[in-house]
Amino acid sequence: MPIVAHNDLPTFSRLREEGQTILEPNRALQQDIRELHIGLLNMMPDPALAATERQFFRLIGQSNQIAQFYIHPFTLDGLKRSDEARAYIERYYESFDTIRAEGLDALIITGANVTGPELADEPFWAPLIEVVEWASEYVCSTLFSCLATHAVLQFAYGQRRRRLMEKRWGVYPHRVFDRSHPLVSNVNTCFDVPHSRYNEVSRAQFEAAGLHVLAESAAGVHLAVSADGLRQVFFQGHPEYDTISLLKEYKREVRLFFAGQRAEYPPFPEAYFGLQARAILDEYRARVVAAQARGDALPPFPEARIVAGLDNTWHDTAEGVLGNWMGLIYQVTNSDRKLPFMPHIDPRDPLALSWRRDEAVHPS
Repeated sequence: MPIVAHNDLPTFSRLREEGQTILEPNRALQQDIRELHIGLLNMMPDPALAATERQFFRLIGQSNQIAQFYIHPFTLDGLKRSDEARAYIERYYESFDTIRAEGLDALIITGANVTGPELADEPFWAPLIEVVEWASEYVCSTLFSCLATHAVLQFAYGQRRRRLMEKRWGVYPHRVFDRSHPLVSNVNTCFDVPHSRYNEVSRAQFEAAGLHVLAESAAGVHLAVSADGLRQVFFQGHPEYDTISLLKEYKREVRLFFAGQRAEYPPFPEAYFGLQARAILDEYRARVVAAQARGDALPPFPEARIVAGLDNTWHDTAEGVLGNWMGLIYQVTNSDRKLPFMPHIDPRDPLALSWRRDEAVHPS
């Protein structure tokens, strides 16, 4: 939560110049202390549905220990589901009609699996556009994750994602490119983020769309915002990932290789496994290839021997960014969750452009 500048102490001005959010007393008095209602549009396939749900719930809950969060999961009609998943959704998830009727303060939209090269042919395409268009009018801020970012860049900004030569996956160090933006003003200037994707939207494409890039790495842009600074937040990486998420993904890729559903044995995710884990997995690879040649069953994956040596180098910064996002929403959203902003907030400029500079503040 932000500090209130209740007197003329010079420190308030200094912190404001550094990009930290400092409230004037009259603006602080206009804020209501209340809960936030956050929607989670979960488009992930059945095997990842509950895990993705837990990852975002955990990240939201750990991002701020003061505010109270009501999280409303929902999904889209038309996505292929098993009977078990449909029963789970019917019991625990809300409908979009309910979400739309009751309103949200913020919305998170997850990624999704795709079945072909053209996003516009996917069953989620039309209903996703409906949700995004509703949110753009009635929700204070929407955060798009990975595939959701790619979809919105295509249908809202005319920027189509591009296929990579090979899968980009691993843990990559990112640098903050505009330290004055309140989403990143108090997080590490260099931080790790996992990526896992076959496609990307480049920095040039984000900028051509009029979006503002906040953090990038050799793996590409991770964090960007809409031109107003808040209404849309874009993740291209996966800061919500658990420590073992890439391990589970690697294990799945090995199974696909063994079943003949991928031509080559999967490479290691970059900067994720340590030397001991690599040695264990190299030995396991030899056993897998031998078993495949003999027609034997797939050897048990040595997961238990790997887990203890894995490090999570991204979660603290992810909490910081999410906490900043929640804090900004808390300051400007209306006490009526059907309305996106308090009466004195300009929806076209919700942050009053306080974070903008003539030039972005780049790392020295």
